[in-house]
Amino acid sequence: MNHPLIEIGFFISGAMVTMMVIGIVLSALMPALDRWSRQFFVTFFALLLTYAVILSIDMIIFPKPDMASVERVIVILEYTFFSVLTFFPMIYMIHFCGESLKNSVLFRTVIALWCVFFILLIATQFMDMFYYITPDNQYFRGPLFPLMLSPLAAIMLLNIGSLMAKQKKLSRRIFFALFVYMLPTTILVTLYMFASVDILVTFWMTLCAITMFALILTDNMKQYMQQQRKIAHQHASVMVLQMRPHFIYNTMMGIYYLCDQDPQKAKQVTLDFTTYLRKNFAAIASEDTVPFKDELEHTRAYLAVEQAQFEDSLFVRFDTPHTLFRLPPLTLQPIVENSVKHGLSACTDPIHITVITRQTDSASEIIVEDDGPGFKPVDDNEPHIALNNIRERLEMMCRGKLEISLREGGGTSVKVIIPLPSH
Repeated sequence: MNHPLIEIGFFISGAMVTMMVIGIVLSALMPALDRWSRQFFVTFFALLLTYAVILSIDMIIFPKPDMASVERVIVILEYTFFSVLTFFPMIYMIHFCGESLKNSVLFRTVIALWCVFFILLIATQFMDMFYYITPDNQYFRGPLFPLMLSPLAAIMLLNIGSLMAKQKKLSRRIFFALFVYMLPTTILVTLYMFASVDILVTFWMTLCAITMFALILTDNMKQYMQQQRKIAHQHASVMVLQMRPHFIYNTMMGIYYLCDQDPQKAKQVTLDFTTYLRKNFAAIASEDTVPFKDELEHTRAYLAVEQAQFEDSLFVRFDTPHTLFRLPPLTLQPIVENSVKHGLSACTDPIHITVITRQTDSASEIIVEDDGPGFKPVDDNEPHIALNNIRERLEMMCRGKLEISLREGGGTSVKVIIPLPSH
């Protein structure tokens, strides 16, 4: 390698380092990227950054005749990182096709081919058929060098074929982004088998990675903006659902009559109603998740007001040892309110409501059970609209779920499932 090529190599590796640092920062900070994509691109760019640093070290030691032993190690690292980078976006493709890596035939086949390549790479250290480094630190390709890279070419061809086959499972922009990376890389790896174009391969691999990231980021930003608009719409719906003049009117009239009958109780109901309103307004104003303890306090205040009016008809039990988690505002209180309104309006028997929290290995769970008339999914009334609103906000704001089922012996069970932050 002559000096102009060394200078070009330094320029390319320096450009790679700069672009990869920018890529890592953008991947880590962009709110539009989902958690999985953020981790993927941070890892991907970190691999490229490490590869660029290794190339820079190679540029430094290559002209030095006494560094042959170090050069051997550097070349092994170069080929190892290069091989991983050729198929790494395949993991992104498999994930966004909704498939599991453990059960993916494609992933297992690629790993098998990569293992063949790595075995050949290790074998190269004991023979001169693939490549060799002379005692004075000169690198030469052997006659079977294309054979060593053939597993990588097979991986790339397999990835291209799989991408075309899975096209319908991917959005158009994600498909195009992966295609932009895979096709040029496949061509360059094939060319690299027969010509010394390692600098060209490195340069285009970096550009393709940045292009792929930019396309996917654009797609994610579009989805993020749509989601934010949807959250704003849901937020407006929450405000409408929480403006209930009849509840406020009935509560105020109840306090009015209690002032003569039981002044102490009237004072307590006024305090509970004030707490309820304060929490209600705070929840409506909130645009982020809130601590469960706040939701619990809001719910207790609401129930205290209701129990003041239905003292002999409404009984509530709390079993909430697990409280250290967050959830969308106005999640628990509307669920409990739904049980109260359905139970008290549909029958004359007392209604019993139980609120339970627990933590599993993967999620925080809230369970609200009642012994009322049971859930009727065909209804299109206000409480059911509220439950649908909660379901959508759970999914958008914390990947949560809301499940509704009938209880054995009568009544309804509503379960809220919120994944733990590490899952």
